[in-house]
Amino acid sequence: MDRQPAPAPLLIACALGIEHLALRIGDRSGAGGPVTVLRTGMGPKAADRSVTRVLADPALAAAAVLATGFCAGLAPGMHPGDLVVAEETRDPSGATPCVGTDLLVKELVRAVPGRTVHTGPLTGSDHVVRGHERSDLLATGAIAVDMESAATLLGAVRTGPRPVAAVRVVVDAPEHELVRIGTVRGGISAFRVLRAVLPAFFEWHRSLLLPRR
Repeated sequence: MDRQPAPAPLLIACALGIEHLALRIGDRSGAGGPVTVLRTGMGPKAADRSVTRVLADPALAAAAVLATGFCAGLAPGMHPGDLVVAEETRDPSGATPCVGTDLLVKELVRAVPGRTVHTGPLTGSDHVVRGHERSDLLATGAIAVDMESAATLLGAVRTGPRPVAAVRVVVDAPEHELVRIGTVRGGISAFRVLRAVLPAFFEWHRSLLLPRR
């Protein structure tokens, strides 16, 4: 009897302990294959180093990679708890196109009903973005910024061809900056959303495992 090939694994990468906690206590049922949740540490260098190291493991050599966690929204009208599905990630090292964005949007709407899902370029930074930097980045076409997604996906595809994506939850937006009152409420909202998104990630991963016609 021919053995079926083992399902390709999924690597979900986040930076912060609070993000890792949200993913760890989220609904793990429905995974289409082995799932690893990696806490990379904060910043692009840590993300690149951690992802490159983990993907060197033969067991994860063919893993799909999804970068997630919190982000700062750049567009007016964004609110804490909104979701960002990257069409591509960007930083000074280059741009990485994302796979299956339409499916992610559909599944996120199902997983977190009532939350707004934004799509567009997600840009990387090596520091927390403040003030005029938001408008400068928005002028490039980016809709959100974080410190790890671009480095995570670039490091992932550098180790070998693989599906990649990035989904972030807005915790900080132009009218809701972290330095303002309401930060705690916005942070709790974003945490709850991140805790609820795993089913959408698993559906995205499962779609990659389906035979192509």
